[in-house]
Amino acid sequence: MLRGSATALLRGWNAATAMTAAGIPRKSPLLQTARGYPRVVRKRKPEIPSHLDDLPPTMLVTSYAKVPIIDKVDDVVKRMLSLEMASQREKLKIKKEQLAEKVRRNPYDCSSLEVQIAYLTARIRSLQEHLQKHRKDKENRRRMMMLIDRRNLLLKALRNRKYDVFENTCKQLDITYTFPPPYCRRATRRWVVKKALCIRVFEEVKKRKALERLKQREERDRAAKDQAVQNEGTSV
Repeated sequence: MLRGSATALLRGWNAATAMTAAGIPRKSPLLQTARGYPRVVRKRKPEIPSHLDDLPPTMLVTSYAKVPIIDKVDDVVKRMLSLEMASQREKLKIKKEQLAEKVRRNPYDCSSLEVQIAYLTARIRSLQEHLQKHRKDKENRRRMMMLIDRRNLLLKALRNRKYDVFENTCKQLDITYTFPPPYCRRATRRWVVKKALCIRVFEEVKKRKALERLKQREERDRAAKDQAVQNEGTSV
């Protein structure tokens, strides 16, 4: 390698061409150190805390926790069947059940509004953590927004039916309920012209009805005066 670079320098090539001829890449650490370039320091991305961190790693997966002979197996097998070796989906299942236990009415409750809200909350938080790492994942972002809209509908229904249960659910699941914004329509040129025309028609109809009511009132007053004059003439 050194012989090749020396031969290249004797032939009149520059240093970069000589290094390339010797087989040393231009952006190699050796070349940057020789030229005295500052070393590139890559910043480590901060670790994002997960809502699954509170799950103990020694906890068994749901499908193996109720097996009768699970206490007799080896420790290596237990470790393989624990959450330490489990996938994200298995951890999410356990987290969903933990959140549902906080708001469940009875041990057999699996379809009430509170349990559905708990399941949706676990899925939403999992997608939020995923989007913090992968911000350009539009498909999962759209899926998360759909789940949030669905949870808001369930929260609204629960709030209208049982307000005390709604407050307890929000407190147990750490949910902040915000009222939906008022309906707003995008103002297009056609919609603006149509609205202006409707306002003009409404005002014109209002004026005509006011004139008709005024005429009717004058006619009633005139008829009342004529009736009073007739009554005075008959009394005399």
